[in-house]
Amino acid sequence: MLGTYSYHEIFRKTVVAFGTLFNNIEIRRTDEVMKVPLAYGPKQKFLARLDQNPDPTNKRVQITLPRISFEINGISYDSSRKVSPTQKVKIVKDTDENKNVYMPVPYNLSFELAIISKTQEDGLEILEQILPYFQPHYNLPIKLVPDVNETRDVPVVLSSVDYQDDYEGDFSSRRAIIYTLQFTVKTYLYGPVTDSKVIKKVITDMYTEVNTSTAPRQVRYTIQPDPITADADDDFGFGIVDEDFTDNKKRNPVSGADEVI
Repeated sequence: MLGTYSYHEIFRKTVVAFGTLFNNIEIRRTDEVMKVPLAYGPKQKFLARLDQNPDPTNKRVQITLPRISFEINGISYDSSRKVSPTQKVKIVKDTDENKNVYMPVPYNLSFELAIISKTQEDGLEILEQILPYFQPHYNLPIKLVPDVNETRDVPVVLSSVDYQDDYEGDFSSRRAIIYTLQFTVKTYLYGPVTDSKVIKKVITDMYTEVNTSTAPRQVRYTIQPDPITADADDDFGFGIVDEDFTDNKKRNPVSGADEVI
């Protein structure tokens, strides 16, 4: 089983979907409307760029505030959402080709979202546009596997909100107010998608006693499509063979003829 190539880009899709939740946040002042920049990466990287002096040769400036950054900081298995690993999801594509995939495995992705602002007013304005949607979770619809025609609701849970202000009163340094939000995204991982086989033979054994391990078998029914080469979308009937083990005879219920077995 291991070694079978299967890559549905589920982690990537989850990261992109999480980021799209915060890509339309704005700061509105009296004379302007500013869209808050959003980027993937640790907040320490942006704080380091904030402390750097601009290069006077090319007139480049430091990063502008406010801005939002986010990153993954943990992956863990969620046993509370576990389902039977032997169940399969049948994917109907057309009459000639069907697919199967095992039930998904639940995993939690931990995200850290940082709101970096120069003033308290800007930070609170951004924060107030985010918090009302999480009570404490928000269902994010994602199509995780292209072959599975299903849009699954992935809960995004807000775990905590922290506040940090490192301003020490030095007029030569820039102030940075940081709100750090911790999220848990409850996503699912799918294994490889395989071909679905058509069942063409069914055998049922009947016993006269409850304990089938010691009781003699009485009757066996075998059902197959007629013709045997029929496919799932063909027009076919059923051939039934009744085997009676009490008198060593095989009976065809259609014709009623007995044969010694």
